[in-house]
Amino acid sequence: MDPKSLLDRIDEKACLDFLSKMVQHKSHSETEGEKDLARWMAKELEKIGVEAELQAFDDGNRFNTIGRLKGTGGGKSLLFNGHLDTNPVTEGWTVDPYAGLVDDNFIYGIGVSNMKAGDAAYFCAVKTLLDAGVKLKGDVVLTFVVGELQGGVGTLAAIKSGVKADYFINSEPSDLVAVTMHAAALSYVIELTGDTRHLSKREESVDAIAAACDIIPRINAMTFSGAKSDEHRSINRGHVGVVHGALGRDFAEWRPPQVADFVRLRGSLRYAPGQTQESVLADVEAELRLLEGRFPGLQAKLVPDMIEGRPLMPPFEVSPDSRIVKSINAAYEAVRGEKQPTGAITPTRFYGTDAGHLYHELGMEGIVCGPGGRYNTMPDERVDIVDFLDMIRVYMLTILDICEVA
Repeated sequence: MDPKSLLDRIDEKACLDFLSKMVQHKSHSETEGEKDLARWMAKELEKIGVEAELQAFDDGNRFNTIGRLKGTGGGKSLLFNGHLDTNPVTEGWTVDPYAGLVDDNFIYGIGVSNMKAGDAAYFCAVKTLLDAGVKLKGDVVLTFVVGELQGGVGTLAAIKSGVKADYFINSEPSDLVAVTMHAAALSYVIELTGDTRHLSKREESVDAIAAACDIIPRINAMTFSGAKSDEHRSINRGHVGVVHGALGRDFAEWRPPQVADFVRLRGSLRYAPGQTQESVLADVEAELRLLEGRFPGLQAKLVPDMIEGRPLMPPFEVSPDSRIVKSINAAYEAVRGEKQPTGAITPTRFYGTDAGHLYHELGMEGIVCGPGGRYNTMPDERVDIVDFLDMIRVYMLTILDICEVA
């Protein structure tokens, strides 16, 4: 059967209905709803003839759903990776975040962009091929994990269990761009300790808030040493996201006439493959030593902001000449009639995704490419219907190319 003719077999309404049902599961991270969705996905995989495993981890408190469509042999295997857990609902929504509403242009809901549309796209791609009677040489592995929002604990559990393939597609929302590189994500804390005085003697003080105002834009403008190329350096970014400053470590605020003597900053650093956590932190330390020189008497302390049980998300990289990149590029061009944007592209180059774990732990070649993105993690989160349906088509053609028809 001609691969392009298979694209006409997509049941668009059924695919949108399936995604709506996923949205209707309130699968916030580390809740019973997350478990319910994992169980539901396993049942749906079994309905279409895909072997399903409900994989327990975290002492049985959380579940991944792993689907395996076994090939006849001789083809390369392809793993799809996406997470089921979602962020909480914020203020500002004008539609029901759990209804899975579909209008003429969009499908709405919490987590629909991050990243249930990606999950549904590869499920529907496999279902459409199976409904058409297609048999593949290579295996297709469908991983619906949880815990990506806690540093990728679900994907790491899947890797530990032996899940792997020749190539992977991580379906994080990229607006169908093929992301070949993204940064590592490292959180940190900086504590600035000054020396208080009454404002009448401010000249004798060491003002921790003034020092914070000096260092924040410098951190936000940082790149880091050891970048392998200008492209690698382009995914370097420092960021300060939290600022607390007042009197003492308990942040007493009732005495504003005094100069603040303590500030705590929290933020995140993004760095490229080839750079290390140690070298990045050393670069920040060097900036803090210069800050102490500009504010004599200031003490500046830097520590990684590690949460117990939450791994760091490593960087990801794949050669543009990799077979998986060329395959998804060709599929995109066949579907849309134009070249696929490919590379370390903003904003996706600053993402942290489970692709980093598959790359770092298993050495797998893969790509980050999924529907959604432009309306990601915001009130009335939504995905363009045309993007969701085109992603299914792109995934179908990529499966046919990588795994080969038996």
